[in-house]
Amino acid sequence: MIGKQVLELIYDAAGIQRWNDHIRPSKGFTELDKQAHKMVFAYVLARFEETDRKSSINWRGLIEGGIFELFHRIVLTDIKPPIFHKLMEQKGEELNAWVLEELRGRLYDIKGGFFGKFERYLKELAYCALEKRILKASHYLATNWEFGIIYNMNLNIYGLNDTKAEIENEIEEHYDLAGVQKLSLGKKTKNFLDLVGQLRFQQRWAQSARIPETSVMGHMLVVAILAYLCSLELDACEKRISNNFLGGLFHDLPEVLTRDIVSPVKRSVEGIEKLIKDIENMQAEERIFPLLPPEWHSEVRYFIQDEFRNKILRDGKVEIVSSEEICGQYNKDEYSPLDGEIIRACDHLAAYIEAYLSISQGITSHFLKDGHKSLYQNYRKKTISGIDFGKLFGYFEIP
Repeated sequence: MIGKQVLELIYDAAGIQRWNDHIRPSKGFTELDKQAHKMVFAYVLARFEETDRKSSINWRGLIEGGIFELFHRIVLTDIKPPIFHKLMEQKGEELNAWVLEELRGRLYDIKGGFFGKFERYLKELAYCALEKRILKASHYLATNWEFGIIYNMNLNIYGLNDTKAEIENEIEEHYDLAGVQKLSLGKKTKNFLDLVGQLRFQQRWAQSARIPETSVMGHMLVVAILAYLCSLELDACEKRISNNFLGGLFHDLPEVLTRDIVSPVKRSVEGIEKLIKDIENMQAEERIFPLLPPEWHSEVRYFIQDEFRNKILRDGKVEIVSSEEICGQYNKDEYSPLDGEIIRACDHLAAYIEAYLSISQGITSHFLKDGHKSLYQNYRKKTISGIDFGKLFGYFEIP
């Protein structure tokens, strides 16, 4: 069963501020936001490798590598990059061993051989080598995206141009990747990643003060990781695992066009929730899909349309199925299963934990209290596809 400590660990990244020795925007520059944006960059680079280079991508390895690197970064906190790289060059083996020991108690019981893979990822250079390279390039591309925002604010800071050169040099080292070359042109796909980046600045629970603040971008990564962990509990097939993670990662993508419309508004008038969804789909067709290669459109639609319904692909057509069916006869790669109900529950669990963390630190409001209470009531006895969400919500109950 997924432990409370793992869920708390994910949110530690929301409290780590990036570029905190530079002038920067007050929102959107946490480690959680950066890692979420990085995983969208990784999706784009991996898809270009598949479509342009006909490379075989280990999608589960890519996803797990992103999670491993997030946890590694959380433990080592916000060390300045030049110092971090110097430490890893000279004491990397010892630092990695220390990180593993720090996390062993929290991660060891995760199913799917998770902790053993974490050890291999840190210790074996050849393990998921292409996926590591994609993630490293994505790290620098996401960092460069941030740097482009703060550069003009910090022109008088000593060493700024050295930092600029270091980032650009690292990106150039990955120029063999098709996606890095495409993004260097500054055209459509770069515009897509810029658009997605705006989700860093869209605040969750916008009507209430909260600690830690989380953005829509960061929330999307949390939901993706929760959906991944649930997939391991279900012994899901490889395609189901990657679909559930990517479905979680992209589930709020249309909000970059509509902003976050809170649940009370969606429920205020009969039929308004369907109307909002229709508007989101229309806006996505007009403004998001033209920025992506046509070969990717059907997959991204699969992730963002009917995102909270259980789905499979059969003969190239989307079919809606029950949780029993997706756990039974359709838990096979050939059906490309996606657990929309689990993603929905993970979306609510993330919102519930967000409210809990703030309330438990003394920053509260009736929005947070009411949201926390209603979500707990809805899930306290709920099991979905064999996952006991009542237990997961129970970890964060407020007496």
